Amino acid sequence: METSTRLTNWTLRPARPADVEAIAEVRAVVMRPDLERLGRFDEHRVRQRFRDAFVVPHTSVIVAEGRFAGCVALRPAEDALWLEHFYLAPEVQGRGLGSAVLRTLLTRTDADGEPVRLNVLQGSAARRLYERHGFTVETEDPVDVFMMREPRRG
Repeated sequence: METSTRLTNWTLRPARPADVEAIAEVRAVVMRPDLERLGRFDEHRVRQRFRDAFVVPHTSVIVAEGRFAGCVALRPAEDALWLEHFYLAPEVQGRGLGSAVLRTLLTRTDADGEPVRLNVLQGSAARRLYERHGFTVETEDPVDVFMMREPRRG
């Protein structure tokens, strides 16, 4: 099976309104284990929360090997950009794609001198990815861990 092969053939494309259901579905699939562990999974709500928060101009679709592989959003806020809706389909996880996408985005935010904030669910494996890329914990509560990364120079 090819699942251990690193994914190097990928691109980001601007999201379109028609992408909403594919993204809502991958969100539901990848967040389910953490939400169930936290006692917060709701089959309808997990999809509807994305539909309600989907802002097309801030969102990019990740295409790997010619197929939909996930999405990521960078939303401008007062004091930072918010990294949101970073979901990878299960079949592409663990193959270096998340790190590659994150590196690409952080290269851009560093060039613009922008700090980046995000929140991740307590106990989520994604937290390790963010820590490897320089994010540190600002605050946390029983459900979420809020993290930040200052821009790197040079």
